[in-house]
Amino acid sequence: MPAQPYRMLAIVAGCAALLAAGFLISTTWGQVVALGMIEGLTEFLPISSTAHLLIGARLLGFQDSIGGTFEIFIQLGAILAVVGYYARDLIGQARALPTSAAVQRFWVNVVVAFLPAALVGFTLRKWIKQVLFGSPSVIAWALIVGGIVFIVVERRRAAPAVAKSPEAITWRQALAIGVAQVFALIPGVSRSGASIVGGLLSGLDRTTATTFAFYLAIPTLGAATVLDLLGSIGDLTSGDIGRLAVGTLVSMVIAWLSIGWLLRYVAGHSFVVFGIYRIIAGAAILALVAAGML
Repeated sequence: MPAQPYRMLAIVAGCAALLAAGFLISTTWGQVVALGMIEGLTEFLPISSTAHLLIGARLLGFQDSIGGTFEIFIQLGAILAVVGYYARDLIGQARALPTSAAVQRFWVNVVVAFLPAALVGFTLRKWIKQVLFGSPSVIAWALIVGGIVFIVVERRRAAPAVAKSPEAITWRQALAIGVAQVFALIPGVSRSGASIVGGLLSGLDRTTATTFAFYLAIPTLGAATVLDLLGSIGDLTSGDIGRLAVGTLVSMVIAWLSIGWLLRYVAGHSFVVFGIYRIIAGAAILALVAAGML
């Protein structure tokens, strides 16, 4: 087995170790750190950070007074990681935006890809959070189905990619990615996974699809974080603010490392290993549900 899949297995083992550490520490702050690290490890891997956070929080017995906002808000750390990782490019694009047609087209495409999930998510936000976020079985099946989709997409006989850089993406491809991202409103589907699959099916190569998914995370996760926080701001306590800050900081540091690793990985490997992991993780969650542990 090549070295890169071993690193993926190490990341998965790290998530399991963090959960075990949370059990051993059994303190709220230990759980906050563990969940922050899980968010950072899984946000940009196509295995659904939301699924890992929600299931991890249940297994750890993590409780707060803001009903799931912690798991959503600490995604802010991933946004900051993306902004930091691409800071030089973002500054260069900001300078070129008034005069560069290519840069203008790229950010229009980011907005086009952002809008479908934003509109559906805003309309169904309360229902999604109350119904889907509270169902481990929904999360499990979303992981399994998403894993199968990844394997099928990677095994298909694909036409040569027509977009090999983010600037070459068309608005139709951006819209296809945006529609695919709507499915990521279901916890367990994976925002980055849905965006990448949508990109691959619409003619992007792996590296371009992954890079575009990172940029698309900025408005998508940013809007989700702000909207959810505003909806829960009346329930915040001083303790919640401290936990949100620590979880966000931890997730930012780990997400920064995950971005670089994933970009290197996709340059020479398929996403089949993630598909297999998703199926195993989903089956494990269903087993825990059947055993009455979730």
